[in-house]
Amino acid sequence: MRIASTLSPNEELPTAIPGEELGFTAEKRKRTIEGRMDEQMNEEDITIPVRGYQRTMVKTMTAAAAIPHFYLVDELKLDALVNLRKELQDFCAEQGVKLTYLPLMIKALSVALSKYPLVNSIYNEKESTICQRGTHNVGVAVATPFGLAVPNIKNVQRLSVMEIANELSRLTQLAAVNQLSSEDVSGGTISVSNFGSIGGKVGYPLLNVPEVAIGAFGRIHKVPCFAEDGSIIQAPLMNVTWAADHRVLDGATLVKFSNEWRKLLEQPGRLLVELR
Repeated sequence: MRIASTLSPNEELPTAIPGEELGFTAEKRKRTIEGRMDEQMNEEDITIPVRGYQRTMVKTMTAAAAIPHFYLVDELKLDALVNLRKELQDFCAEQGVKLTYLPLMIKALSVALSKYPLVNSIYNEKESTICQRGTHNVGVAVATPFGLAVPNIKNVQRLSVMEIANELSRLTQLAAVNQLSSEDVSGGTISVSNFGSIGGKVGYPLLNVPEVAIGAFGRIHKVPCFAEDGSIIQAPLMNVTWAADHRVLDGATLVKFSNEWRKLLEQPGRLLVELR
């Protein structure tokens, strides 16, 4: 079937945007949309101003949405890590530290970054340059009554697991009362989201711009799996999702980095060998 054109061979397509000839500029269209929103509101509706952490989140996520992301999902078997934490809990409690899995994961992250430093980079879009950061300032997504905050733990490569746990506790407490300083929330080089502590197995995070990688850790859950002798046992598993900026990182680099991080957590004794 042929569709007849209403244009003659020499006639050009119109270039005007519909509505412009009637005087509908972008600003007028914006006011029209806002006016329609006001008309749709009723007495039960509540208007919530977007401020503080939430405003920062809006700006960061809007910028992140324009970046070409790619994702890597993996699964970790964490029976050795679970046992290690049980062994260390009493000792850490004597030092006034509540040891969770996250400080161990963050320390393993830093060790893996030392082998794949490009993952610990900042991308400057204006100058088209990549700054490979020498320090590991790991941002941690924290849900607060004021919105999502991402304070970062400075110089993780120099900290012990207990020092990481202490700093994580300090930042979390400050975030909960909206008392984080500008120093606490600036200078991050890579971020993590431990959403599994609330619930959920798999998530797909957006980058914390201008960082080029972020990890999202799911809930640790027990599933039946095969032991080395072929018997079926219960094992604690965790899913991780890495998101990366495809302008800076390729799939092979991210997979190798993730493999290194996974091995450190599945065989936590390796952390002792790798630490400096």
